[in-house]
This record gives sequence, C-alpha cells and structure tokens, in this order.
Amino acid sequence: MSQTEKQPFTPREIVSELDRYVIGQQEAKRSVAIALRNRWRRQQVPAELRDEIAPKNIIMIGATGVGKTEIARRLAKLSQAPFIKVEASKFTEVGYVGRDVESIIRDLTDLAIALVSEEEQKAVQASAESQAEELLLDALLPESSLPAVNSMTEAQPSGNETREKLRKLLRLGELEEREIEIELSDDSSGPSLSIMTPGGVEEMGLQFKDMLSGMMPKQTRRRRLNIADAREALVAQEALALVDGDKVRELAVRRVEDSGIVFIDEIDKVAIGGGGRQGADVSREGVQRDLLPIVEGSTVQTKHGPVSTDHVLFIAAGAFHVAKPSDLIPELQGRFPIRVELSSLGREDLIRILTEPTNSLVRQYTALLATEEIELVFEDSGIEAIADIAAAVNAHMADIGARRLHTVMERLLEELSFEAPDLGKERVVIDDALVGEIGRSRGGRGSFAFHPLTLKSVVRSSKLGPREQGRLEGAWRNRRASHTVEC
Repeated sequence: MSQTEKQPFTPREIVSELDRYVIGQQEAKRSVAIALRNRWRRQQVPAELRDEIAPKNIIMIGATGVGKTEIARRLAKLSQAPFIKVEASKFTEVGYVGRDVESIIRDLTDLAIALVSEEEQKAVQASAESQAEELLLDALLPESSLPAVNSMTEAQPSGNETREKLRKLLRLGELEEREIEIELSDDSSGPSLSIMTPGGVEEMGLQFKDMLSGMMPKQTRRRRLNIADAREALVAQEALALVDGDKVRELAVRRVEDSGIVFIDEIDKVAIGGGGRQGADVSREGVQRDLLPIVEGSTVQTKHGPVSTDHVLFIAAGAFHVAKPSDLIPELQGRFPIRVELSSLGREDLIRILTEPTNSLVRQYTALLATEEIELVFEDSGIEAIADIAAAVNAHMADIGARRLHTVMERLLEELSFEAPDLGKERVVIDDALVGEIGRSRGGRGSFAFHPLTLKSVVRSSKLGPREQGRLEGAWRNRRASHTVEC
C-alpha cells in the first residue's frame, strides 16, 4: 500500500499513544503529532503545490531525563515512515577523522530499504511458503530414492503418491524434528576489501563490495537442519528471491524523500557558547555548517541512488545547560522554526512516572521479582516516598529527571534482589516505613545517606516459622550496613 493510500494516526491519537509512555510534556507531544500528521496532509494536496510545502522542523529544549529521547523512541514506532535517531556529537566536519553528516541520510535510506523489503516479503509470503514446501519435499524425497523403473507409467504414480503423503505429514507438523540437508545461499562468502578515503569512507567501501559481489557467482552451502528450522530458512530465502530489488530501491528512496524523519539528539553539544571560537569549537561550527544544507534541502548520493532531503522532517533536541539555542549559527536556527521547551519533572510527575506508563518501573520490578516467587506490592505511601527522595536529590544535585528514579529504585531493592532466590514464596509490601530516609551525608558535599530495603524488612513481613526466621535475621545482621549513595 502506498504512503498516500493509508491514513496515519490523527494528532489526538498520537498524543494519546505517547501518553502511555511519556508523562506530561503536552506541548512537545502536540508539536510532534502535528508534524507527523502534516506528512500525510502534504501527500493529499495537488501536485503543483506539494513540492512547495516544506516541513516545519522542531527543536526540543529540556534537561536530561524529561522525556526527549523517550518521545523519539515512541515516535519511531508511530511514524509508519523511515526514522533514524542520531547524536550530533558523533559527527565531525568534513576533512576531520570521524563520520560526516551525509551518512545520516545514507543510514536512513538503508533503513528504508530494510523496511520496504520486509513489506514486500510479507506480500509474497504465501508464494515463498509454497516454494519452500516443495524444496523440503525434494530434500525428503530426492529423485535418487524413487524406484528404478522400466515403464514410466508404472513408477510415476508411486512417486507422486509418496510425495503427497509426505506433504500431508509436513502440513500436520509430524516431521518437524526430522533432520534434512538443504542448500542455502551463503552471504558471508566472497572477497572483502577496506578502503580508507577522506570523505564517504563507508559509502565507497559498500559500493566496492557490491560491485565485487555482482561480479562473483552466488555461493551456496549445505546445512543439516531439522524441518522446522529448515522451513524458516527456506521461506526467508525464497521470499527474498521473489522480491524485485529495483522496485524496493525505488519505493524506499521515494519514501525517504516524502516521509523520512531524522531525530538529532544532543544538538547542544555542537553549539558554541560564549567566549569565542577556538580549538574544538571550530569543528563544532563546521558540523553545524555541514548539517545546514541537509536540513534546508540538498541531494545526497547513496549506493541506492541520489536522495533529496527537501521534505525530510528534522527534529533536534538538547539540554542546553551550557550553550543556548541562540548559540547555534543563525542559518541553522532559522531551519528549526518550532521551538518547544520541556519542563523539569516535579514530585507529582515522578509519582505518575512510577505508576501510569505501560512500562513503569513499578511494573518492571514487580514482574522481575515475580520470577523468584516474590510478590512485590507498592503502597501509595511507598511510591510517594520514592518520588520524594528522587525529587530531593534532583533539587540538591544535578537534575537528571526521571533517570533518578532508576538509581533510587535499584538501591531500594538491592538487598531484596540479591536475597530473593533464597527467600522462597513471599509477599513484600513497600510503604514509606520501608523505603528509608535520605538526608545529607556527613560530608555535606551533595552525597546522601540511603538506607535501602534490607532483608530485615522482608523477615518482618514474612510468614516463616521461628527457626527459619531466626536464620534469616542472623543473615541480615551480617549484612545490615547502610549505604552511602551518590544518587
């Protein structure tokens, strides 16, 4: 189905889906949702106006841990389009050692090729399964095993009858564990050569490798597999063979040009703060100037053909603790007309993060310890105490947002996680009394003394007999030292 034939999520649906994983930050969610919907809207306008509609690139500004990267991760699943996330700090100016910014578009095109190829393979799945079944029957009943005959009219029905019996058994799944020998294409074979050039090193290497692979005959190798594994390998091989490579490349390039999305994280790391431009700042400004033609629209040469970036959507994000958005070069600032500031997370936000998302930390730890037959129950008071700890540490030290919850939860449950295999089936209730206290340490330099949930609290909440309880209390006394944590 083409991009214009399917209608993506509406902005309200996109925001609703993001709400399942990202707490708050409604302004950022709305901006991203509108930008995604505009990709589809552009495809519906008349052709003469379509090329004139440029994407409205977005720059998200906010401290670490407030949801920028999580929005990008979820956006990749919702976009239904080629999507790539890169970090600006990994790129260098052309002429310096490192990756040049044009590799972003090359990598995006490779992802689109894989995306379209997967879609095309699904379209021919039925044919691939049919051909794979015939190859399995050939391996189960090779021609040499057919009875020698003087009269073809007598032997042919016997061979066909045996083949049809095997086909029936295959479809019933009664031969899954039988081992057979099959021939599979060997993509790892063939010569390899590394080429070092100042620019586009990876592109030249890939093109040279493709050229050599085109000159050499395709290699195959025999493998001995059971029927279940052999079927899977043969279906994948036959589906790939049925796909038209030229059509895949054409569709992939068109999809990148019409609906590709690039998320550039850590954009503040290539911004230049006050104090002049010297040393590494020169390279940072060079990266910005190299990014500029790609963001404003240019043609990048890839091994799949030229790719235009005129209508690729760029979303940039950065904490901007040291530099400011205004420290980016003016030309690049102008290419990101929509600016969204993500707010810092407070106590109430942290409480919601612990409980509301589908993949919340409370659900994760509960599921992890359930594998050891430990029923972990978080009371509201315990969750509030955890959020209080995280908010207090964020207020007195570097604000790392929701990532602070990972530190607090891990230290809180460290002892229980260690002792869980020896406790047996237990029910542990986490409330504010068990969370512990956080206060300034003796050094007063930002460290916090943190008393985690220890084995003693587990013993108190357990229903063990006196003897077993005494054994566990003795083990606890040997391990009861409190921890000082650099949260």
